[in-house]
Amino acid sequence: MSLQVIGTGFGRTGTDSMREALNILGVGPCHHMFEVTQNPVMKARWRAFVGTGKAPDWEALFEGYPSCVDWPSAHYWRELIVAYPDARVILTWRPAESWWASYEKTLMVFQQDCVDQESVGYRTIDMVFGKRFEDRDYVIGLYEANVAAVKAMVPAERLLVHKIGDGWAPLCAHLGVAVPDVPYPRKNSTVEFGERQAKD
Repeated sequence: MSLQVIGTGFGRTGTDSMREALNILGVGPCHHMFEVTQNPVMKARWRAFVGTGKAPDWEALFEGYPSCVDWPSAHYWRELIVAYPDARVILTWRPAESWWASYEKTLMVFQQDCVDQESVGYRTIDMVFGKRFEDRDYVIGLYEANVAAVKAMVPAERLLVHKIGDGWAPLCAHLGVAVPDVPYPRKNSTVEFGERQAKD
């Protein structure tokens, strides 16, 4: 199975809502960090790859998944858009200040408190931000640079910039599917993220 949809947005840009939306639209199961943490096969494969410098085996890393959003896959979007030239590309987006407000309450706290530094989540965030993951201006700069790079490198006809709150219409138009008769998902709020971490 080849990837049909590639997400390029950082975590905390509505990626879990997009994951559920793609599942509803029949482009799932959608690969997401939750799939890595909850699927033992994916966890083992991504742990063996992320941060090691090994050549990727994309077919194995995305086996059974026709779409992907969120980290770790979003970190490799440059390679993925070449490996899967027919896949549609989605940049989940929110304003930088809004993104930082969510990031510092969720992913930054995860990175500070993580005891398993071999985990895919920890190593991915470390690859993206390094030891400056608490440096607001630096982190926002990388967030904005990623947005700019996606817009510059992905042809406009292949790319959808999906802002939080955009809902079904632009997504369905981009994928060429009908708008479903259900509300657009709203998943993994800051509160939900914190509750999930407290249980782990």
